[in-house]
Amino acid sequence: MAPGREIYRLCLVTDRDLAGTRGLVSIVGSAVAGGVTMVQLREKTAPTRAFVNEARALMSMLRPLNIPLLINDRADVALAVGADGVHVGQDDMEIDMLRHLLGPNALIGLSITKDSDLAESDATRADYLGIGPIFPQSTKPDAASPIGIAGLAAMRRRTTKPILAIGGITLDTAASILKAGANGLAVVSAIMAAPDPATAASAFRSITM
Repeated sequence: MAPGREIYRLCLVTDRDLAGTRGLVSIVGSAVAGGVTMVQLREKTAPTRAFVNEARALMSMLRPLNIPLLINDRADVALAVGADGVHVGQDDMEIDMLRHLLGPNALIGLSITKDSDLAESDATRADYLGIGPIFPQSTKPDAASPIGIAGLAAMRRRTTKPILAIGGITLDTAASILKAGANGLAVVSAIMAAPDPATAASAFRSITM
């Protein structure tokens, strides 16, 4: 799949714990209204049935708006709900196998946490690369060490793939990340935990225009 790069401008990566009692689906709806261009549903602890039901609810909301929904790691959940694709890590299913399972039009993203990851064949087969963490972050306990702006810029020079930068991104750092070569931002806490997710998303979106 070769979608227009505008979909990479602002990706919301969900976090159930940050949603709290406000509800994850409600927060995603507000963020999309604020300008989010892609949603990645990330669930590390939810039972499969709850995960699927949540994905279905998001699909019902996002599909009419032409906002892609990607499922983190779980190709089975993506298949079950007809999601637009998946985002996987270095230890997950290989890109070619995912393409076989999900079809040629699936959008497949791959996490890149260090320079040597770019030398692996999957890095050339993914539709886009999620590079980071750029800065220290708290939503993924097993995250790799931050690569910083310089690390992002160095990786940008090694690939022509669309890059979504992730990890500790705030409004204060967004512009410098884009200047270093990222096509867009993947944001978790700064939108999921914001008092007004729509306003937070709108602020990020204005930077990525």
